[in-house]
Amino acid sequence: MFYDLVIVGGGPAGAGAAVYAARKKMKTLIATDSWGGQSLVSADIQNWIGTPHISGLELAKMLEAHVRAYQPDVEILEERIEKIDSKNGGFVLISQSGQTIEAKTVLICTGSRRRRLGVPGEDKLDGKGIAWCGTCDAPLFKDKVVAVIGGGNAGLETVLDLNPYASQIYLFHRRDQLKGDPLTQEKVLSNKKVTVIYNAETQEILGDQFVSGLRYKDSKIGAEKTLGLEGVFVEIGNVPNSDIVKHLVKTDEWGQIVVDHKTQQTLAKGIWAAGDVTDVLNKQNNISVGDAIKAVLNIYSYVWG
Repeated sequence: MFYDLVIVGGGPAGAGAAVYAARKKMKTLIATDSWGGQSLVSADIQNWIGTPHISGLELAKMLEAHVRAYQPDVEILEERIEKIDSKNGGFVLISQSGQTIEAKTVLICTGSRRRRLGVPGEDKLDGKGIAWCGTCDAPLFKDKVVAVIGGGNAGLETVLDLNPYASQIYLFHRRDQLKGDPLTQEKVLSNKKVTVIYNAETQEILGDQFVSGLRYKDSKIGAEKTLGLEGVFVEIGNVPNSDIVKHLVKTDEWGQIVVDHKTQQTLAKGIWAAGDVTDVLNKQNNISVGDAIKAVLNIYSYVWG
């Protein structure tokens, strides 16, 4: 099947793009194996414009429902795209099940994934006291001593997720100042359950069958220290999911797809990108949707211009 546009990804960017592409009556396919993107694990999203409070799961369902409302003007393939190559001035995409899809243009909205620490014990104890989602796993750590690694918004929000459950929370940050929003910082720093450890570089997560502690280095004085723990939540940022298209487009030193921010077009003719997979300065749902819509309007001009 040949399409004017294939959208890869079902987060806010991909869903927004699909709605606008359908309204433009372009022959469009959206391919995703999961709706909602990283927002899926958020318990309470308060900055989705027009909705004071919404959970990530509710948002994912709303995004999917909005796209489905435009069927058959947009087709949906609930599979991951495994490979993209150029072909005869267009593109051929291979899905997880081996389905072949051809398109004149492609819009990459694949988002990003959690960055790992890369220290001893991380792989061994993953799922055995090491967790990656405060919203999902906080209740499992009731009355336990837990560490959160990361001083940005994600780390601070995980501390707040853990607050109703954990008996003690240590927040490890490798710098001497937190990076999150001032209001969220205030909530964390005023919490008597929370101890912030600055200039902390994680060296190893300790434990045999389950997490029992964490070894870290105080980068200010160079001393190594060990802290007994019963759980570790890792919140140190994200890695862009750009691997399937890196051979076709330009990426920066972090693997983010470089785009023209007026149009969202990459340096490869026929490929656009939007959302957290790009080098956009601020990674926000609302920005991702706007950038994806901007891309579709430019794609429409490209296809029919």
